Amino acid sequence: MPFATSRFSLTSDLTGEVIHSWRWSGFTLAGILATIGVYGWTLEAFLGALRQAEVTLLLDVRQRRGVRGSEYAWANARRLEAALGEAGLGYRHLAELAPTTELRQLQYREDERAGVGKRSRAELSPEYRERYLTEILDRVDLAMLAGEVPLRTAVLFCVERDPEACHRSLIAARLADELGFEVGHLRP
Repeated sequence: MPFATSRFSLTSDLTGEVIHSWRWSGFTLAGILATIGVYGWTLEAFLGALRQAEVTLLLDVRQRRGVRGSEYAWANARRLEAALGEAGLGYRHLAELAPTTELRQLQYREDERAGVGKRSRAELSPEYRERYLTEILDRVDLAMLAGEVPLRTAVLFCVERDPEACHRSLIAARLADELGFEVGHLRP
């Protein structure tokens, strides 16, 4: 299947507005730290979006590197790493940026209280955000990470479709604030 039929968009981390929406038009994200989730993508479209954005390295910030359901079996760590390798893209798991089981359970309880599922969540709970920042992100030397990893050609990867519903947006925001990265989010 040719990629010409695929569509996706890039949204600004600052305004949430669509910066660019395209059908493999040659637009590139070079110099922008990107984020992407699993939900809403097929493997083919996912890899195509990474290629189009000139990503060279996927940074997996999940704690559990699997996704339930056959629709997203391609995103389970071994399969994903193999597919990325075949596409000429690198893979690195950043366990130090993954939320703990306790934090994930906290968010699940809030989702249940609000009557939303993980796939339909629109934002992170305030308590989760605060605790993730203090318990996880404040303990990671992002400047050192930026020195070790080519972040300007990397993509932060987790599960949720929308970055506002995922801790990857907190990582990206911190990198923007502390290290001056421009951040964009790939969405199906």
